[in-house]
Amino acid sequence: MKKLIIIKYGELTTKKDNISFFIKTLRDNIKASLININHNIIYDKGRMFIETDNFDEVVKVLTTTFGIHEINIAYEIDPSSIEEISSYLIKLLEDKTFKSFKVVTKRSDKNYPLTSVEISKKLGGLILGSNSNLVVDVHNPELFINIEIRSKKTYIYFEKIKGLGGYPVGTLGKGMLMLSGGIDSPVAGYLALKRGIRLECVYFESPPHTSDAAKNKVLTLAKELFYYSGYLKVHVVKFTDIQEAIYKNIPHDYMITIMRRMMYLISEKLANKNNAKVIINGESVGQVASQTLTSMAVINEVIKMPVLRPLACFDKSEIITLSKKIGTYDISILPYEDCCTIFVPDHPVINPKSDVAIEYESLIDYDQLIKAAIRNVETIKISAKDADFENIL
Repeated sequence: MKKLIIIKYGELTTKKDNISFFIKTLRDNIKASLININHNIIYDKGRMFIETDNFDEVVKVLTTTFGIHEINIAYEIDPSSIEEISSYLIKLLEDKTFKSFKVVTKRSDKNYPLTSVEISKKLGGLILGSNSNLVVDVHNPELFINIEIRSKKTYIYFEKIKGLGGYPVGTLGKGMLMLSGGIDSPVAGYLALKRGIRLECVYFESPPHTSDAAKNKVLTLAKELFYYSGYLKVHVVKFTDIQEAIYKNIPHDYMITIMRRMMYLISEKLANKNNAKVIINGESVGQVASQTLTSMAVINEVIKMPVLRPLACFDKSEIITLSKKIGTYDISILPYEDCCTIFVPDHPVINPKSDVAIEYESLIDYDQLIKAAIRNVETIKISAKDADFENIL
């Protein structure tokens, strides 16, 4: 009898002709994350199996890996009779405390002489025969006993650990996340990762108006996202000259509109330069002046690249709940301002007009300012081995 980990794919099984690509990508992502842990991966279209001597660390990695529906710590035995399976099972049950149980059988090997229901009944009867104090409870048992009979091996497991689901990161290409220090954008990045999109990030800083602490806060948020992706770069754009030109020359009610248009233009150029297919941000409809439908349309029109807004229809409480779940909330609420929160006018326009925005933009030489900003981009690669961001806050 051998102890190992079973991974179940869930949504990946709907991919039919492309399933091999999705599963291979999942395997490669897991392998990269387990590079410092002794392991062996065996997989097919139905299941993935991991052999290791460090179960706790492997499970910890798997629970932050997208593309996994369920994780089971299982015991593998050779295909055998019901009596032999029961013998192994009763031995495993010696270390467990419970009064009621239910046997759930899945039989992918249709040549096995008994059906799934017959196997469950037989095993249940043999377990009851070994301990008269136990009872079967098919509705609310204290212990689920799971049996999987496959063509080459039989597996016994008790615990089901829920995976993150979604698609393996990298199966759907790359996106450029507009990452700020707020609550929303890291959550948007997490949801994009869940749909298989590999991320690079763009962060706009405005020194001396924004501090190193604000920048380090964003890098810490990026590291939290790294744990779910296994790969992350942050492109830091110095936005000071552009922001000051807007503040000095643009009517204040249009400042946020023009600023966001400049950010979109820069994000698109960086996305194209780094082979990203979409821009991703944390905008939620109606949350602030720049996120009304009219504002989003006027801001969006300066670029051709698609923009994904995973949080578009989330309310703030839903976003906060998810940010706490993924571990970014406590970082996001640290009181360090980013360039989106400085120079904010008292009454920003909520229904900007495209022709007015274009007219105001002509008051600044934004094309040259954008070129200069892109020339001076600082790119930071986040790594699991980096200790630089552990104690920066």
